[in-house]
Amino acid sequence: MILDNILEEINRAEDIVILTHETPDGDAIGSSLALYGALKGMNKNVDVVIPECPEIFSFLPWYEDIKKEGKDEKYSLAISLDCSDIKRLNGFAKYFETAKTKIVIDHHGSNTMFGDFNFVNPDSPAACQILVTVLEYMGIEINKGIGACIATGIITDTGGFKYSTVKPETFEFIGGLLSKGVNIPSIYRRVLQITSKKQFEIRRIALNRMEFLEDGKVAFTYITAEEQEKMQLGIGDHEGIVEFGRDVEGVEVSIFLRELPEGGYKASFRSNEYVNVSDVCLMFGGGGHVKAAGCNINLPLEQAREKLVTETKKYLR
Repeated sequence: MILDNILEEINRAEDIVILTHETPDGDAIGSSLALYGALKGMNKNVDVVIPECPEIFSFLPWYEDIKKEGKDEKYSLAISLDCSDIKRLNGFAKYFETAKTKIVIDHHGSNTMFGDFNFVNPDSPAACQILVTVLEYMGIEINKGIGACIATGIITDTGGFKYSTVKPETFEFIGGLLSKGVNIPSIYRRVLQITSKKQFEIRRIALNRMEFLEDGKVAFTYITAEEQEKMQLGIGDHEGIVEFGRDVEGVEVSIFLRELPEGGYKASFRSNEYVNVSDVCLMFGGGGHVKAAGCNINLPLEQAREKLVTETKKYLR
């Protein structure tokens, strides 16, 4: 059984590195810190390496322990969380590639199974929910600190429990965390409701230029590198913009482009009812979930817009 293998490798590992995907979200940060806290509780020598971590998650336990780089020597075990492809490992795939043993824990349907041991469940609403199974199998108590990290991942990746990926056990687990003293309402407000002034301003810019295409079934907007630099946006400050387009009545697919400093754009896709946006993004070398996916496209804005919308159009009814 794969969980037996994972437990055996963790028990025998002399040192462990935890990695997650680039531009990390709440599920990436939450699962990484939850596992870090659990392994520290086992007296393991463990590093959690996340080069750029949004300050919005600074309230979480062990946030201050996050490292921007790992050690020069090879780790005996590397664990990737919430990442579908080794190419997305936040610029530090080298720590994963050179480790003696590699474990992948994820919930993306497009996962390439790049570990020696892969525990992947595309039906799970969040990597954090999969991690619950792993920790319980290992006999680790999910205390208040670990619970806060896991709740953060579940809340963010379900959009506050509003996505169809939510399962009955999702609410059962959240209820259990409440009984342990985890402040679910506070976490919800911190990660989904509170915005900084610069976040508000960049959202206003993106909303002002939003277009509705294909008879209103596609919403499209973007922000430029110049705007991001001028407003001194940090990692994660653009999060949530793509959701605004999806929330408009009649929109099936929302597309948001963020210009990258080195050129080209990071495209975020969301869908409502029937379009598998992961399939759309796969055509551009990306991927993700059925209703939430992304890709990079190295073209000028108008060409990028045309190609992405044209591909999306093939999936519309």
